Amino acid sequence: MENTKQIQNVSKATIGRLPAYHRYLKEQQAKGEKTVSSTAVAEELHLNPVQVRKDLAVISSVAGKPKLGFEIADLIEDIDRILGYDNVTDAVIVGAGGLGSALIGYGGFKAYGLNIVAAFDSDPERIDTQISGVKVFDAAEIVKLVRRLNVLIGIVAVPKSAAQEVADKLVEGGVRAIWNFAPVHLNVPENIAVKNEDMAASLAILSKRLAEILYSEK
Repeated sequence: MENTKQIQNVSKATIGRLPAYHRYLKEQQAKGEKTVSSTAVAEELHLNPVQVRKDLAVISSVAGKPKLGFEIADLIEDIDRILGYDNVTDAVIVGAGGLGSALIGYGGFKAYGLNIVAAFDSDPERIDTQISGVKVFDAAEIVKLVRRLNVLIGIVAVPKSAAQEVADKLVEGGVRAIWNFAPVHLNVPENIAVKNEDMAASLAILSKRLAEILYSEK
């Protein structure tokens, strides 16, 4: 309950910046650093120093000290608590193809509170195989197995044509949040959280930025 209250007091924009803060703080901690200033964080991440100072003041359970800044260990603990990194949540992934396999094989998710416990696919050649220790089940078992495992997060890594049906099955099985990698809008109940990863949009932004850089160099 405390975690929920903390998140409600933090803006979506700030939450979106927290993973970057977390990575930087962990890097500094690994170097043996004990404290950090908001100015140093801003310079490293190319952010507005005033915004960073406000973000850290909102999330920190301990006020920063003049000249010394914030205790790195305290900030990491606060971010872990707010984002749930200190409370690993089980998830399932639907789609064990190239993208799905890559996501399953990414070992860094556990550091961010996500543990993929099962995968689903409709391809007979993939069913009953294992990817990085995660078993692939028949997609027909989504509802039953998700409900039995009491999983709250579902990852959609299937083609556009199958995404809505997969989302419907995940919701029926009891998931409360969907991480969608399919290039399609999902129609789900209002009480289901959805995060879309639009790779086409990201590529378009990158291409536009590249064109601007090349034009400026002429």
